[in-house]
Amino acid sequence: MKNIVNYLLAFIILTILPSCQVVGGIFKAGMIWGILLVVGFIALIVFLISKAGKK
Repeated sequence: MKNIVNYLLAFIILTILPSCQVVGGIFKAGMIWGILLVVGFIALIVFLISKAGKK
């Protein structure tokens, strides 16, 4: 019974949401996370350099 419900749910989602919107949303979320990680990494490097320079 669970398999039937899962397949039905997947079918409903695939018919309601256009595939381009789904893929676009995934790439947009990935791009945002990538930008946040790069900015955080650069901030960490600047923080470590500034701490090392004060000694």
